[in-house]
Amino acid sequence: PQIHIDEIVDTNGALLASEIKAFQTGHLLKSNYEGLKAMAREEVIATLLPGTPFCLMLDEYAPARKMIEFGVPIALATDLNPNCWTESMQMIVALACYKMKLTPSEALTAATINGACALDRQDQIGSLEVGKKADLIVFDVANHKFLPYHFGVNLVSKVIKNGKIVFDNDLST
Repeated sequence: PQIHIDEIVDTNGALLASEIKAFQTGHLLKSNYEGLKAMAREEVIATLLPGTPFCLMLDEYAPARKMIEFGVPIALATDLNPNCWTESMQMIVALACYKMKLTPSEALTAATINGACALDRQDQIGSLEVGKKADLIVFDVANHKFLPYHFGVNLVSKVIKNGKIVFDNDLST
C-alpha cells in the first residue's frame, strides 16, 4: 500500500507504514523518529513533498536529513493538487535543498531514480541505463549544483522522450 501520513500532526503514521509494510508514503512533516527508524528497517520509501508546506506557508518541512541518517530512502514529488499548485520539479528540487537541507546530488537522486522506485518503475525509468526509456531533461546550467540555486526561471534546454527530442529551447526562438 501507499499512504499519505503525518502531514499536519504526528499520527504515528510512519510506524503504521512500517507495520503494514507500505511500499511508499507521502508527506511525513510531523513523523516521529521512532517511526522513521521503523520505516528504514522495512525500507519504506518516503516521498517528500516540499511544495505543500511552502504553499501552506508553514515553517516546518519533512526532516529529510534525519531520514537519510536513519537510512530511509527518500523520493521527491510535487503533490500537485488545488492546495499546492506547482508542476515544477525544478522548484521542488530547490525547496528540498533550501528547506530540507538536501545537497543538489541528494535532491536529484530523490527526484529521479528514487522517484522511479516510489512508483515501482525503477527497471524502466529514473536513470540513464541501457534498456531503460530515454526520458530526460537537459538543463542549461554549468552542472547539477546550479539547479537549486538558479530558481524562478525555466532552465530546461531540451526534453527527450523515448529517445526523441520533443522540445529544444535552442530552436524555439
